[in-house]
Amino acid sequence: MLSKLHRAVPGEVTASLKIESYNLVITVVVDAVNRVGYSKTVHGGLVMSLTDTLGSLAVATKGYWMTGVSTDIGTSFVRPAGRPGDVLHAKAVLTGIGKSLAYTRVDFTNAAGELVAYGYHTKYVGKSSFHDKNVKFSEDGERVLEGEDLDID
Repeated sequence: MLSKLHRAVPGEVTASLKIESYNLVITVVVDAVNRVGYSKTVHGGLVMSLTDTLGSLAVATKGYWMTGVSTDIGTSFVRPAGRPGDVLHAKAVLTGIGKSLAYTRVDFTNAAGELVAYGYHTKYVGKSSFHDKNVKFSEDGERVLEGEDLDID
């Protein structure tokens, strides 16, 4: 689904997706004088799925072997995300993490940098917090400072 994962550092993931025709949903629009038309917009389920995936990856960037289970997830849609051929950009940030819960926010922007949607994702990480395969990364995410480095190509 993702076209490109650009960056992953502790607490933050950036990615992009080239919008294809199969990412769209057709919406029927009726105006004030009962004229019927339609518009094609990025399917909300795509944005929700990316919120789930990227939110989980943001938790994983903190060295969590397992990213827990979702307890709450949602999205708000600000404006149409684009047309086929356009690129949808996403930035997922781990906004907080404790012994039991992790909170993430994912902002989706168009090529002009305008916010088109945002999502939030709360995950239960209670049992994940103490997993023996968790690691601690360097600030830039390039090295494992504590735990086993599973350098998988």
